[in-house]
Amino acid sequence: MARHNAKHEKRKKNPETEKQKIKKIKAVKPEEQARYCRKIKAFLQMTARKQMKQNELAQKCRFKRNPSAYEAALQQLLKEGVILEVRHSYRLCNQEETFKAETVRLSGNFGFIRDENGTEHFVPGKYLLGSMAGDKVLARSIESRTGSPEAEIVSILEETPQARLAGVIVATEYGLCFLSGVAGTPLHIEYHESCAYKTGDKVLAEIIHRGSRHMEHVVKIVLNFGSADNAANCMEAKIAELNIPVEFTESVRREALKVSAVGVTEFDMQDRKDFRNEIIFTIDGAMTKDMDDAVSVKKNPENGNYILGVHIADVSHYVRPNSPLDAEAFRRGTSIYYADEVIPMLPAQLSNGICSLNPAENRLTISAVMEISPEGDLVKYNFYKSVIRSRVKGVYEECNQILENTASPQIQEKYQEVKESLFLLAELAEKLEHVRKLRGAPELESTESVVILDEKGQCIGLAPVSRGKSERIIEACMLCANEAAAKTAKEHEFPLVYRVHENPSPERIAGLKELILKLKQEELLLNPEEIQPRDIQNLLDSNRQESYFPVINNMTLRAMAKAKYSEKPLGHFGLALADYAHFTSPIRRYPDLTVHRILSDFLDGAEKDWLVKRYQKFTENASQHSSDTEVRAIQIEREADACYAAEYMQAHVGEVFHGIITSITEFGMYVTLDNMAEGLLHIHDLPDGEYETEEGWYIRDTRNGTEYRLGDALEVICTRADVSSGHIDLALA
Repeated sequence: MARHNAKHEKRKKNPETEKQKIKKIKAVKPEEQARYCRKIKAFLQMTARKQMKQNELAQKCRFKRNPSAYEAALQQLLKEGVILEVRHSYRLCNQEETFKAETVRLSGNFGFIRDENGTEHFVPGKYLLGSMAGDKVLARSIESRTGSPEAEIVSILEETPQARLAGVIVATEYGLCFLSGVAGTPLHIEYHESCAYKTGDKVLAEIIHRGSRHMEHVVKIVLNFGSADNAANCMEAKIAELNIPVEFTESVRREALKVSAVGVTEFDMQDRKDFRNEIIFTIDGAMTKDMDDAVSVKKNPENGNYILGVHIADVSHYVRPNSPLDAEAFRRGTSIYYADEVIPMLPAQLSNGICSLNPAENRLTISAVMEISPEGDLVKYNFYKSVIRSRVKGVYEECNQILENTASPQIQEKYQEVKESLFLLAELAEKLEHVRKLRGAPELESTESVVILDEKGQCIGLAPVSRGKSERIIEACMLCANEAAAKTAKEHEFPLVYRVHENPSPERIAGLKELILKLKQEELLLNPEEIQPRDIQNLLDSNRQESYFPVINNMTLRAMAKAKYSEKPLGHFGLALADYAHFTSPIRRYPDLTVHRILSDFLDGAEKDWLVKRYQKFTENASQHSSDTEVRAIQIEREADACYAAEYMQAHVGEVFHGIITSITEFGMYVTLDNMAEGLLHIHDLPDGEYETEEGWYIRDTRNGTEYRLGDALEVICTRADVSSGHIDLALA
């Protein structure tokens, strides 16, 4: 437990105002450096304490005879991981307790590193040593609080060049400084070579001098995006910080124009199954231009089975291995969507043109044709390289009106040709959803929101993501095709990029069980060691009608492992499926394009051994890189949600809102408002009192017994909304 006085004075952190002193090592003779290396190792080996204070070691090595050689030797041994620096002391490193890794991303006051085996480790902020994404580091494992690997960085072996941070210019008593979410404290700006800036600007900074902590770095300003009170500016800065390519190179544009200009020729359609006479159509959002999936359905008159066709744009026909288009698609990994913006994986000539399944146009596809029993079981499936001609560009909202019999005569006319198929798909989707429930797939509620913008691109509201009947139809069809693709690869033993979702760790389930016990005062029949998808579904179903269900839903989401891509068929816990891959969005996701490429070769008759030789290493690389780019895209989307929510709440500072406590930390509580924005009610902003906290559960005033618990409803006032950080501050109403 932690105790706080809500009215204690907050300590002010001052930035360094003088340029940091950079140690300059003169050129030294290799034999002198090697001699000091031997001395350092010998003295550390001889000491009974196995470590020595910096000054003591320097004196023993008689560093004054050649300070530069001594310093060079120290740096060499640190870089090589031979010695460790611990609290102003040095000690020999036990090679078995350390490992080499790369810092892969930073997020506020923590980060993640990836070791040479591909395992990610959580690193608390105090153990990052000022490391930046891309740094090569030496680390060691520490005790985990969640069951997931945790580590501390003990040495930075190689600094990434041109490390960058997005942040805002702030005025301090020492002048203008740079503030980012990573450092947490304003950083000194090197004025020389910095571009123009002023207080309140959202900027991109480049680190020019490194400290041993993020707060000690010195930066120069390289790009200015304008006011930090504008969410669009903040997102441009974030995209630049992560070095995400927005524009396509000239070679990529040329290739895209070349392949799209040819169109679909008779030669292209040779040796493909012709589905152009089938009733096939797309269903997407009203503004969607990159339509890569279409569906068809009919009944088998002999046995009453449904014959479902899922027809996906054959992007692999146009994006050839090792071409400029392929290299760029791999680099981007995925299209990124936020607010009303999209950073596409492929140029518009493909994504919105030759690969988009536009109505009344011949399009090359790969088709999954599946036979499904009247009970909803997948009994047979085949894949074909095909050609289709979509009948209608369906729109979710219009299809929902058709299915609900509320459509206008104009909409009825538009869908006349596919109306029967639409109702048959609705019937099939209900069967597929029933089977999904029978196998115990957890039905977690989406916490996503849609940003509503005005004509100036500013946020004027938030709304929950809606899923009508037609959205659920398409989801069920795509899940079925994805499962069939994974089953095909597994049965024929050729490599593939699988979409996997491993079982949650026992520690996370134990933590979930403990919190729900406190929330409900009721024991849960959950075995952390043998957790099954059905157990999670039963937990959700038994609490779905309770007022605190959003809390249980969020807690369960946090307990789940993160889905990722893998060359191994590890199964999908969240869908309760043994076999699953991403096959249905090759315009938007590189893993799907990879699946298409391998399936295409398989359908052309390639032997298993050839496929293994050609694609085994490729699927390993594609899986890891696709997982990384997906994490990066999610990071952008979440930051955009926070920035735009704060932009919306800026117009509502001082207003009262209803909310629910959805998270408790040692420094306060996060409250999710009815409008879907989330804010922090800091413990220092509670009424005067002596507060104790139990993280994840409650905050209690020990003077009068007032308690704020997870799941409690509150009336709060928005006191501040900072667009740059995406933070919203609240107080009790």
